[in-house]
Amino acid sequence: MIAERLAAIDERCSARLARAKPPRWFRVWMIWASRAGDGWLWGGVGLAVLSAGGPARLRTFGAAAIASIAGIGVFAWLKRRIGRRRPPHVHAWASIAAPDRFSFPSGHTIAAFAVAAAIAGVDGGRGVDLSLLFLASSVGLSRLALGLHYLSDVVAGAAIGAAIGIGAAALMSSFTG
Repeated sequence: MIAERLAAIDERCSARLARAKPPRWFRVWMIWASRAGDGWLWGGVGLAVLSAGGPARLRTFGAAAIASIAGIGVFAWLKRRIGRRRPPHVHAWASIAAPDRFSFPSGHTIAAFAVAAAIAGVDGGRGVDLSLLFLASSVGLSRLALGLHYLSDVVAGAAIGAAIGIGAAALMSSFTG
């Protein structure tokens, strides 16, 4: 019963988004955010963490790397195990092809929230918490707005990614020096 209700909400949301004609600035933002979520954004964030200096940089980078690798492993396993198909609705303005045929959970969203939570969790995130949350949220929103995922795929991806990131931060924060 609950699963059927969630599926109906997902379907309505996806169909509504497919019919939307968002302004150009939003389309550009969503396409950029989705492409950034392919990995290069988080690699750049990792390099920025390393170049920032300070005693926590190696722990922070390590937490982000662990979270990224764990996130990729978890989403790949879940996608194969669950096998949910992507939304059938075509977004006329979206120019990004799906990397595979499976939808649940959103791997881009898992990776984004895993890295953001890991970095923010080590030594208080060094004041970058809101910026990372904005970037991770943009990646997740883009996957929904572009029609590549259902709402529940993105919500689950954010929750799974945040949990992985918090765990990686806790692990790396236990190291001193």
